[in-house]
Amino acid sequence: MANQIVRNFAALGEDHAAEATAEHIKDYWDPRMRAALRLPETKSALDPIARRAAELLHN
Repeated sequence: MANQIVRNFAALGEDHAAEATAEHIKDYWDPRMRAALRLPETKSALDPIARRAAELLHN
């Protein structure tokens, strides 16, 4: 699902897309869904921009 969100924000450029995706996830995702972004198997399936958004959330 994070990869789909990134595609919606892709026109903003990589940095802004990562920030907008992180903000969307923070605002709308259940805490369990956000926590799942930390799992290695989830990280490996993420688009690089979605991976960066996940890192922004957890830093």
